[in-house]
This record gives sequence, C-alpha cells and structure tokens, in this order.
Amino acid sequence: MPSLALKDFRLATTFGVVAACSSLIFAHAPVAQAGCTFLMPIGGNGDGPKPYIVKKRVQRNKALIGRTNWNTDFVVNQPFASYKLFFTADSTDSNPGSYPIEAFLKFSDGSNLRVVNEFMKPPTGTGAQFGPFQTPQGKAVSQVNFKIGAGNDPGATGFSYRISVQGCD
Repeated sequence: MPSLALKDFRLATTFGVVAACSSLIFAHAPVAQAGCTFLMPIGGNGDGPKPYIVKKRVQRNKALIGRTNWNTDFVVNQPFASYKLFFTADSTDSNPGSYPIEAFLKFSDGSNLRVVNEFMKPPTGTGAQFGPFQTPQGKAVSQVNFKIGAGNDPGATGFSYRISVQGCD
C-alpha cells in the first residue's frame, strides 16, 4: 500500500496535468475578459452554448440568384471604449489561397472605419485577435462588420471559419 505522501503527490500531479491540458484545449477559444462583452451577430438566433460565435464557409458569388455570406455584422447596443475581433480558421489545408479579412467599425451617422485589411492562412484551429480598436472620439459605433472572402479571388473560397466580437469598457 503506498504511503500517504505518495498518494498526495500522485493526486497533486494528476490535478496539475488536468489543469495544464485544459488550458491547452481552450488556448484558441475567445474568452470574455473583465470589462468585455461578446456582441450578438445580427440575424443570429441566439441558440446554442455560444450564440455569439458565427461559423461560416466562404462561398463563390451567387450572382443575382442569392446572397453570399462574406459579410457578418455584430450589433452594438451600448457604448464601448474599444472592440476586439476574433477569427479562427476551421479549414485551410484543401485550399491554395488565403483568407482575405476585412473588418469595419460602422457608426450611427452612416460612416465607417476599416480597422482590419489582411490576408491570412493560419493552420486549422488557430487564428488571430484583432484590436483592441478604440472608438473614435465623437463617434457612436452601431455595428462591427467582418468581411471574409473576396469575389475577385477564386482561391479565396471554400474556407470555413469562426468569428466573434467583444465590446470592452
């Protein structure tokens, strides 16, 4: 029978391994930080355990038959000092292109400010945090817009991804 000290050591080691593994599992998931709130996507149904995360696939332009899904807007229903945007690649391996990513702060006066304009090809399951982007003085942000994909680049279709946005005080 093992001694009490050996049992305590094994128990402590087990908890340490579990804690280390759990931090690795969530390393790429956006986490609400103190003073930050996830924004809801416009047109989202609010279902599921994380309704603020949008999952999409970049599709080819459907011409006049239907809409593409390149744009996703997140509603801002209260003033925030800054915004953080999160992007995670769900697939990249089968596509030769890269993700064209644009993001805009849209203001209540109808104007907007592009805050992201990048091309990325991150490994599946990884991505980027953009920001924080400060709200310009004298402006009121009404929406945050993500645009993933490009109609003029056939290599930029077929990707799947996840996005979310936080407003921070």
